[in-house]
Amino acid sequence: MELNSNVAAVITGGASGLGEATARALAAKGVKVAIFDMNEQKGEAVAKEIGGVFCKVNVTSEEDVDAGFAKARAAHGQERILVNCAGTGNAIKTASRDKATGETKHFPLDAFNWIIQINLVGTFRCIAKSAKGMLDLEPLTDGERGVVINTASVAAEDGQIGQAAYSASKGGVVGMTLPIARDLMNDGIRVNTILPGIFNTPLMNAAPPQVKEALAASVPFPKRLGNAEEYANLALTMIQTTYFNGEDVRLDGGIRMAPR
Repeated sequence: MELNSNVAAVITGGASGLGEATARALAAKGVKVAIFDMNEQKGEAVAKEIGGVFCKVNVTSEEDVDAGFAKARAAHGQERILVNCAGTGNAIKTASRDKATGETKHFPLDAFNWIIQINLVGTFRCIAKSAKGMLDLEPLTDGERGVVINTASVAAEDGQIGQAAYSASKGGVVGMTLPIARDLMNDGIRVNTILPGIFNTPLMNAAPPQVKEALAASVPFPKRLGNAEEYANLALTMIQTTYFNGEDVRLDGGIRMAPR
C-alpha cells in the first residue's frame, strides 16, 4: 500500500510507546492518523503534534470502540490501516504458597479475564469493526482494500513465570492472525502480527537501571532494548509490502526468554 494523504489510519494505544512511534511514522508519510487511547492528555498532545485526531477509547468497551471509529471516520474517512497496540499485562503465578504464612492461593480469574479482554478480545473487536468498514472501500489498483497490524509478544511463544494470562492473550493474537487473513483474503484486506521482545517503552522506563541493563545484556544482538521506532519501521514495511500477509514476526534481537 502506498502511504500518502489519501490514506487514513487508526492506531490503538497510540498515545505512547509502540503505538505513538507508529502514529508518528505514518503521519510523516502524509497518512491521516486517528489515535485510540485511554490517556486523554497524552493522546490529545500527540494527535495535535502530528495533525491527527484523538479518540478516547477503552478497547474493552463496545460503545467506546464504535464511537472512536465514528469520530475517526468523520474526521478522516474510512481507514485503510489499523494498527493494534493497545494492551497490558500482569505477573501472577497460576498457584502459589505465601512464604511467610504458608497460605496457598491461585491466579484470580477476574485478573486473568481482564488481560484476555484487553489484549485479545479488544484486539479482535477493533479488527472486526475496522474490517467491516474497509469492505465498503473501493480497492486500490492491486485489489487491496486495507491492512491490519496486530501486536503480540515473544511471550506468546516463550512466556515466563507469572505470564499465564499475558501469554495466553498474546498467543491468541498470534493464533487468530492467519484465520482472519483467510477470512478477509477475498476482499483484499491483509493481516499481520508483530511479536516484540524487550522494548524501551514507558512501562520499561519505570524499571530500575540495573534491571534494564540486565535485560539488555540478555539480548543476543544487539545487546540493548528495542526502540519503538524499530517496531514502527517493521509495521510500515508490513503495510507497504502487499505480499506480506498472514504472518507473525518476532522483533526481538534473537532473544528466547528464560523461565524468569
